Amino acid sequence: MSNDATAEFIRKLPKAELHLHIEGTLEPELTFELARKHGVTPKYPSVEALRAAYDFSDLQSFLDLYYAGADVLRDEDDFHALTMAYLRRAHADGVVHTEIFFDPQTHTARGIAFATVFAGIHRALRDGEREFGISWRMIPNFLRHLSADDAMRTLEELLPYKRHFAAVGLDSSERGHPPSKFTAVFARARREGLRTVAHAGEEGPPEYILEALDLLKVSRIDHGVRCEEDEALVERLVREQIPLTVCPLSNVKLCVYKRIEDHNLKRLLDRGLKVMVNSDDPSYFGGYVLDNYLAVQRGLNLSKPDVAQLARNSIEASFLDTAAKNRWLAKIEALAAQGSSD
Repeated sequence: MSNDATAEFIRKLPKAELHLHIEGTLEPELTFELARKHGVTPKYPSVEALRAAYDFSDLQSFLDLYYAGADVLRDEDDFHALTMAYLRRAHADGVVHTEIFFDPQTHTARGIAFATVFAGIHRALRDGEREFGISWRMIPNFLRHLSADDAMRTLEELLPYKRHFAAVGLDSSERGHPPSKFTAVFARARREGLRTVAHAGEEGPPEYILEALDLLKVSRIDHGVRCEEDEALVERLVREQIPLTVCPLSNVKLCVYKRIEDHNLKRLLDRGLKVMVNSDDPSYFGGYVLDNYLAVQRGLNLSKPDVAQLARNSIEASFLDTAAKNRWLAKIEALAAQGSSD
């Protein structure tokens, strides 16, 4: 099959995106539009200059720009516009279900009410479901570089809205901020009926993955690529089929890997780990979910069955109900069978 045919096959596969920070979809064009709306003077003189600044040496250099960019998000309509822009792009890429992360503390620390953040994102997700047919879940994340007390206060603020959330998560600077720091916060969330997920094993060591599993009782590990450094952990992840929401272009952009050809996704897939492809912060990392699929398909020489398995894993690892999962899995099987005969 030609490259165009392969891209179309991947685009048509029903995909769930399970590792997507909505603030990380803020494109420079929208940044400048919202800056003008609010009378804010951008740090960079042009869209092109801002995009050129997206050259990161590590996770922290990215986060510094990421948090600064979020300053233009100020009212409900801003969060609605941000989320709708992502949903349009996701729909074009064949995403049928998304479970988006958002960072309440990034906004409440700037004096933006949590109700404002929630209302804009939630309204867009409902509008997007009507317009594009994309189902969704919301996952507020705690910022691990802040204190556990701050996270607990944030959880208290979230609880009146908990029926709208599928889980809570943990993101931001991994180094020096192990999951164990938030054991009590996540225990409280679980007592309130919320599932848990956590970033671990991106820049942090395999021990952070273990802590997320054993102390935070997570349903999924976000990233998790450093699991290979601990063979017993890899065997456990295979045995327990713990999903890893891998973000290949992000890993290259943040220098976890020098090139996409060096990525371990194919090795993990071949070993039977439940890995899948996501875009993380696509505006900053140079690619939405289809771009990520195409990058690993070409860079790691993935077969059509490999790609179909990644899509299958994303649906299986989602928080969709069983009936919805089965509908999408059946469509993947039909497309995979058709692709194998081409």
